[in-house]
Amino acid sequence: MNNINIVLVEPEIPQNTGNIARTCAVTGAALHLVGPMGFKIDNAKLHRAGLDYWHSLEIYYYDSFQDFFLKNPDCNFFCFSSKAPRAHTEAEYPLPVFLLFGKETKGLPEDFLRENYERCVRIPMRDGQRCLNLSNAVAVGVYEVLRQHGFPDQKYNGSLSCENNEV
Repeated sequence: MNNINIVLVEPEIPQNTGNIARTCAVTGAALHLVGPMGFKIDNAKLHRAGLDYWHSLEIYYYDSFQDFFLKNPDCNFFCFSSKAPRAHTEAEYPLPVFLLFGKETKGLPEDFLRENYERCVRIPMRDGQRCLNLSNAVAVGVYEVLRQHGFPDQKYNGSLSCENNEV
């Protein structure tokens, strides 16, 4: 099992899912896709957005939200929602962790959010704004978990040299 697991519940836009797949590949997070989805997994836009990272991706598929929890009964999860009571940086994410994100047009089911109120977090944003793009929200969540755990298995330094003030 991966330490970081991204769960997309009924994603609708293939480009977002492709971008998220790429984020998962470069961070080592596993991607869990919960159906029904608004596209076919062989969609060219999905693969184009994920570029050549698909071979580096650990990916799981589920028929429904219920199916996900049947197959991951004791998972430690957090729900990302613009309706949540606290900022994503206020939560402590134990490993392994599952970060749940709802579909682009509606988010996670409100009944589920109410039942799991203490597991709900939000990404702060200006008043009057609805939400971030799904792929951006996932990146914010993944990198907060990585930050809290000291960026395990992540490269810190690039190869750029700034000798003689040349960049």
